[in-house]
Amino acid sequence: MSFAVLGLSDELLRAVDDAGYSDPTPIQKGAIPPILMGKDLIGIAQTGTGKTASFVLPMIDILAQGRSRARMPRSLILAPTRELAQQVSENFEKYGKYHEKLSMVLLIGGVQMGDQIKALEKGVDVLIATPGRLLDLFERGKVLLTGCDLLVIDEADRMLDMGFIPDIESICQKLPKNRQTMLFSATMPPPIRKLSEQFQNDPRTVEVARPATANKNIEQRLVSVSPRGKRDALKDILKQDDVTTAIVFCNKKVTVRELATSLKRSRFKVGQIQGDMDQKDRIAELDRFKAGEISILVASDVAARGLDIKGVSTVINYDVPWHPDDYIHRIGRTGRAGATGVAYTLATRADGDAVDAIEKLTKRKLGNGDAPKAEKADEAEDKPAKKKPAPKKKPEPKEKAEPKADKKPARRARKKDDAPIEHVASGNGNEEDLPDPVKATPGIPARLHPDVADDDW
Repeated sequence: MSFAVLGLSDELLRAVDDAGYSDPTPIQKGAIPPILMGKDLIGIAQTGTGKTASFVLPMIDILAQGRSRARMPRSLILAPTRELAQQVSENFEKYGKYHEKLSMVLLIGGVQMGDQIKALEKGVDVLIATPGRLLDLFERGKVLLTGCDLLVIDEADRMLDMGFIPDIESICQKLPKNRQTMLFSATMPPPIRKLSEQFQNDPRTVEVARPATANKNIEQRLVSVSPRGKRDALKDILKQDDVTTAIVFCNKKVTVRELATSLKRSRFKVGQIQGDMDQKDRIAELDRFKAGEISILVASDVAARGLDIKGVSTVINYDVPWHPDDYIHRIGRTGRAGATGVAYTLATRADGDAVDAIEKLTKRKLGNGDAPKAEKADEAEDKPAKKKPAPKKKPEPKEKAEPKADKKPARRARKKDDAPIEHVASGNGNEEDLPDPVKATPGIPARLHPDVADDDW
């Protein structure tokens, strides 16, 4: 099936062709026709399936048929993070280039509010916003929502994780009742179903993948490491020939900063993105990564769902995610739109429960595939109990032929050497069995951890 049979305009088909796409993805095949027909929709799909284009394309055609540059926004797209909102706006620019009369405004935190207010005053067709910034401007009387006939709630399950559902409900109550509402989510937990029942009218459901499953195009590898061996293991992975571009995920902002600094010292071309950075700096780092100026991006989970970058060969979980759902969204940065990718997870002994939770969620074992050399070295470090070459050296029957000469040195060896040998053995074992000092309790959502960015509230 080609895009031409979906009912899109010639201008849109040209823009899609310019972008290098010929065939729609399953979510696009299922979602575009009912949206063009004015139906409410629930789209259940993983990241990396072309989900954003599945609502951006029909919205452009719908808005092109009405009055452009209206005083009040004609459509609203809600996204949970700045990065995801930025990605949606880039899709509108890419696919709407032959609809020059349509205007768009991006409302996100980390950007001066004055510039956003000036853009709103000129009139806007498409409003793309994070909930917090939108409500802030609404309460200041700078934006009216009574003219929004189209509403998209993107990454609804992420909205739930971040505590945005009350904000979503408040925003929906400010919109016209007779509107078209599209809701997209990777999973459909009960609170999201309740939200749909409350604000949608007989929605069509399009589901293209089972909830909480990993992309089959991604090869997943588990690398067992000691806490002190993680950085060396990471560097060995990054030196492999098949790693052309990589995103490295950490649980803490401080880990992102320290790891990026360490990789720079090792002469890697690396950038970072985490919650303490200004929006301008974060976008600049993303642009450098997309342009190929840097080949490695170290990131916190604030970026896990918002990055849409073609050709990422490798994702590395430097820290095992606290929440198993985040594993799905992290590794979804590779293997996108039919491409293949590799995802490594560096795990210490203390990460056992978290790895089990991931395997239970994804219904597959991690670790299929060859591990890098560093893995084997770290495994050897992490298992001192296996280092017992001494028994092989004990059998020496030839020396027993001289009992008088043998007994005396044997007794001396016990007196002098027994205690030091015991001390060394117990010391090695205790050191390697220490838990990872930065590991948080498994099961704690990232948004509740004191060191995780909350910059999109």
